[in-house]
Amino acid sequence: MNSKKEFGDFQTPDDLAARATSLVAEMFGTPNIVVEPTAGRGAFLKAAAQQWGRNCQYEGYEINREYVDFAKEEMDGFSVTLFHRDFFSEDWKHNLDRGQRKKVLVLGNPPWITNSALGLLGSRNLPPKTNFQKLRGLDARTGKSNFDIAEWMLIRLIEALPPEGAVAMLCKTMTARKVLRHCWKTGHGRATSSLFHIDAKESFKAAVDACFLVVAGRTTKQRIATVYSALDLSSDRTQFGSVNGDLISDLETYHTYRSLDGGSSAYTWRSGIKHDAAKIMEFRRDGTLLRNGLGEAVDVEEDSIYPLLKSSDLGNGRAAPCKHVLITQTHTGSDTAALASSAPKTWRYLLSHAEALDGRTSVIYRNRPRFSIFGIGPYSFARWKVAISGLYKKLSFVVVPPFDNRPVMIDDTCYSLPCTNEAEAQFLCGLLSSEPALAFLRSLVFMDAKRPITIDILRRLSFAALARQLGKSSELASYANAHRPERETERQMPLFMEPRTPYEIGPAGPHVAARRGI
Repeated sequence: MNSKKEFGDFQTPDDLAARATSLVAEMFGTPNIVVEPTAGRGAFLKAAAQQWGRNCQYEGYEINREYVDFAKEEMDGFSVTLFHRDFFSEDWKHNLDRGQRKKVLVLGNPPWITNSALGLLGSRNLPPKTNFQKLRGLDARTGKSNFDIAEWMLIRLIEALPPEGAVAMLCKTMTARKVLRHCWKTGHGRATSSLFHIDAKESFKAAVDACFLVVAGRTTKQRIATVYSALDLSSDRTQFGSVNGDLISDLETYHTYRSLDGGSSAYTWRSGIKHDAAKIMEFRRDGTLLRNGLGEAVDVEEDSIYPLLKSSDLGNGRAAPCKHVLITQTHTGSDTAALASSAPKTWRYLLSHAEALDGRTSVIYRNRPRFSIFGIGPYSFARWKVAISGLYKKLSFVVVPPFDNRPVMIDDTCYSLPCTNEAEAQFLCGLLSSEPALAFLRSLVFMDAKRPITIDILRRLSFAALARQLGKSSELASYANAHRPERETERQMPLFMEPRTPYEIGPAGPHVAARRGI
């Protein structure tokens, strides 16, 4: 096994450790003891010893015996104690309890790797399995339950920190925010919470947003952190924080547009199609042929194929699809076995790739009909949509019209609002692209996140409040109310029936009522 991967091993350059330690000295003064809980080759212990000399003690913990021996040589002549120990087996509350008036500084650089990545490597260097994030239902079993090992470590250290102590650690910026959110939710927030941006590409050859997180002081009800643009107290700064348990990226802007926070009862954002098998389920036109991602010519019923827009399309403002996707269901959970008779060519194609499709590892496919997809429902078949990519670092809403007289699907990295006609789609896109809407959403978005724009953020915007602010309440009401009786009726409809709109929404032939998920 690659030990660098197993231990999330990004050794801190001496110059970065020295600059970070100097910053802590400016903020924290001289500690009584410096503890490096994942010492590695001892870069931070060495920097601390050079900063404070014999004015304090030094203590390091490290799982790699080779690094322990190296650090001992580096620290020769200083009052340092090095332990060959596993972080996860330590009682950190006991380790950091040095008496009421002792200033304990926890300094270092924990592993930059996730628990799921370690699991795939077969590593035993993992924290005990607990749902420490308090996730529920599907979130606890899917991607949201994945976390950086550093997240778990930092939370344990902050919870164990004595009143006069400080934790100062390098980590991914996203990890720092998650740690602070957890601490604020559980009552372990501290008087000082600061993030100092660092250049991870320069220091670690890592293409991630990273920071030096400093948490110090007694517990407090304050839920604000200061973000510095560089490893310097005089650099540009902003503030983010927690409001009612939710992280806000720009507190000042949020409070200006807070009246728009509240969600919408008229329109519901929907995620796109998820299938986890792009080479099999997605196609390009090659003259009169369809070709899958394996280069194979595909012979399936045209009714099973729909135009597809991906994040790269929406992120660049493109509404004309260049790909297509195979749709096996009309709503999540519907029986796919009916395709054997209603779309025999499609069924044969799926069977020919059954090994790959049956082998999809995500838990969402367990106990579901064979060849299931997700993010599918009556809303997916709306002829008009307003859509946005979740991956791009900009808020750009796109009106999506039908293509070749077919409703266009979006993939699972995108979100959309189903609309009945072009006028409604253009109106909603105009609302969403207004300055108040964009400012409000920007105040919630952390642009350095892997997926900056999420469905949870989009769903917080109140269309009613936005329309009032823009003087367009009556126009919004006309669109929202026009189909309300139809919606109430459609909630009681059986799935397969004659359509009441001029387009089909079922794969392989059956006409399905066009029900709008709004």
